Amino acid sequence: MGSSFEADSVARLREAVSGNVYLRGDAGLAAEVACFNPAVVHDPDIVVAVTSDDDVVEALRFARENGLAVHIQATGHGSESPITGGLIISTRALGSLTIDPATRLAKIGAGLRWAPVITAAAEHGLAPVTGSSTSVGAVGYSLGGGLGPLARSHGFTADWVRGFRVVTADGEIVTADDDTNPELFWALRGGKGGLGVVTEMTLELVPLRTLYAGSIFFDAPDAEAAFRAWIDWSAQLPETATTSAVFLHLPDMEGPPPPLRGRFVFSVRFAYPGEAAEGARLLDPLRAAAPVYLDFVGEIPATAVATIHNDPEVGAPSWLRGHMLDSFDQRDGSALYELVKPGTDSPFLAVEIRQLGGATKVDTADGTAVGGRDSLYSLSTLAADPATFAEAAPARAAAIADALAGKISAITNVNWSAGLTDEAAFEHAWPPAVFDRLAVARADWDPERRFAFGPV
Repeated sequence: MGSSFEADSVARLREAVSGNVYLRGDAGLAAEVACFNPAVVHDPDIVVAVTSDDDVVEALRFARENGLAVHIQATGHGSESPITGGLIISTRALGSLTIDPATRLAKIGAGLRWAPVITAAAEHGLAPVTGSSTSVGAVGYSLGGGLGPLARSHGFTADWVRGFRVVTADGEIVTADDDTNPELFWALRGGKGGLGVVTEMTLELVPLRTLYAGSIFFDAPDAEAAFRAWIDWSAQLPETATTSAVFLHLPDMEGPPPPLRGRFVFSVRFAYPGEAAEGARLLDPLRAAAPVYLDFVGEIPATAVATIHNDPEVGAPSWLRGHMLDSFDQRDGSALYELVKPGTDSPFLAVEIRQLGGATKVDTADGTAVGGRDSLYSLSTLAADPATFAEAAPARAAAIADALAGKISAITNVNWSAGLTDEAAFEHAWPPAVFDRLAVARADWDPERRFAFGPV
């Protein structure tokens, strides 16, 4: 079914922008707003595939004139629920990238994924503090905070952001950094949305050519012993090392490496941005804790950061839930293992625990809006069979949450929360004082609530 707008109004928009404009039902709309998770299918009234700041200005003008809510999407990794109306500004064509090796600053367009940033930075011996997947949009990821394989040693990605170029709700193009619009700059580093359309981000890179990193796997008979060893071992790790652990129920199909297909395995991810010999020394106690099935940890170039987690680069239907945890001990490990071990009919492809702390607990000198700094672990559950999305996955996720209820943090970072449209989850994505300050910033920069963000 098409969308009803004055033909002259749409014609003026198409004439004013360089990018494509799609109305509901137009060929090309679905591809432009396709999500990484194909279970989420958008059907907005209109899409503007912007190619410049000026295109964004015109899209926002059209939205104001037609009373439309505005949604923003780049790569579609963060889409959690279908958008069924309003206007989507698609920023995926904003792919500019410049790097100044002298200042170690990268200017990153809003549609750019991490992979090209990593490759370009490596030419100068530099690296972005990135996420576990390099196919995620760099800007959208950073707006929520950003927790990756170097979280404990380097903190949230938002901590390394040095500025933004933003188109505001009234169509003004502004800079947000420490000196210009500092309150907007504070809000964008962790506040995620409802503030404007970010078209470019300035990110400080870190000197990093190699790291000792990767993943090791333990087969089903040794999974519990290795998991219990990981709980104690990780608690003793220096803050210069980052680790996570994941239970995987892998299907017997194309996709996973042949040695892992059709298996239940326990995997530990490890990253140490230092000398390989020291990294090996730190990891050796875990290697000795149980028979290792596969070992892919070693010295790697910074460009191979995605191999640490080996997140899929091609989207597939998925159902996700996440929490942050105040702590995690052997008793918690027992409760969790009983709900994910072989023979429990777990609906989850992956149940992951990431160790936080270290640099994630320390805010920047000028302050950010990042939520979840006080937590020491995060937990995520991922189901990949659509038949489980309605009942089995939510029920088992609820059982896990009940089992760990005493450890679930009061605040869960917005990138890990249960959904932006859930009022309780939204309010608990930031500490109360930060939540209230963000509400003021959103009201200042978007007084008409043109940007669709949070519960309606």
